[in-house]
Amino acid sequence: AAAHVLWEQGLLAPETDACFHTRSGLLRATHNNGMIELDFPATPAQPAPAPPGLLTSLGLNKGDIYRSRFDYLVAVENEPAVRTLQPDFSALGQIEARGIMVTARSDDPAYDFISRFFAPAAGIDEDPVTGSAHCTLAPWWAPRLGKSSMTAYQASRRGGVIKVGLQDDRVRLGGQAVTIFCGELHA
Repeated sequence: AAAHVLWEQGLLAPETDACFHTRSGLLRATHNNGMIELDFPATPAQPAPAPPGLLTSLGLNKGDIYRSRFDYLVAVENEPAVRTLQPDFSALGQIEARGIMVTARSDDPAYDFISRFFAPAAGIDEDPVTGSAHCTLAPWWAPRLGKSSMTAYQASRRGGVIKVGLQDDRVRLGGQAVTIFCGELHA
């Protein structure tokens, strides 16, 4: 979003990369034919035991549980299971993790997989489109789908399409950004 504003306001030429110094290191954003592409380190997930209350707080009876450095990943059997989730956010907020992503293979041939991301412990019941979650989803889905370039759909109420690429230990995420409101701060 910050890179989008820099390009949209003419503070940075579209052919110039936007570079941000973050806690994870240098983040580079590029502008490519109306798409913004970001390059992140992958955060793979490993099989893990389900913490008490995880599945029930999501309203699920079953799911395969994985844990990345920051989040839980819950793989479910189909897209409707992802779309119809009605989490108990109070209970979900008690899970010790930055967030919880739920994912399944997409029924829509336009997308490879679908997901939702919840982070009530961080004050965000459901995030509309989550780049950091796709840094875990990319290395999880790539071997299962047999491809390194994928198209994902995050099925929040707002929803969003993410172009996902995995190369070695890096994840490239691409999408479009739109300005939904502008304002001014006065000191």
